[in-house]
Amino acid sequence: MPTGLKQASSVVSIGFSASETAANTFTQASVDLNLSPLDREVFVVLSVNLDPSTPDSLAATDTNVTSSLTTTSQTAVTNLSNANCLAAAANVIRAAGFADGGVSFQSLGAETPPSNLDYIGIIATNDFFVQVKGTGNGAAKRVDGKLYGYRAVASADIYAALVQSEVLSA
Repeated sequence: MPTGLKQASSVVSIGFSASETAANTFTQASVDLNLSPLDREVFVVLSVNLDPSTPDSLAATDTNVTSSLTTTSQTAVTNLSNANCLAAAANVIRAAGFADGGVSFQSLGAETPPSNLDYIGIIATNDFFVQVKGTGNGAAKRVDGKLYGYRAVASADIYAALVQSEVLSA
């Protein structure tokens, strides 16, 4: 348990999805956690699973579907080097230069943290964001996933620091 937090619920899973509004278009979905700021409630993230759609298999064309889950709103799909990114995943088909549909590859950020970590992130504001974007596809793609964690109550100073850190890093 992180210092300054008191667990207020059992572990819960929150399902989510985000679908492109059109093929190869960045789309972001906001997922509301219904946290109570008056009670200094935060969400401690234990694990995230992202499952992006399979890209279209087109001869001589590289295609992909990238996705990320962040604590703040983004203007593009991001990666784990972003401090606000809790998970990232991509499905890629490399077919440029081939007459057939190419070969599919999957690239994932850490879906489950090493067992020695207490948590992978803390969401202090009321929602988290899921991003998806395809490249080279003929149809709109999506990402589905689950976020695992629990609600916790933070001490006043810890809550203020968490909210300020999350908002200022947006």
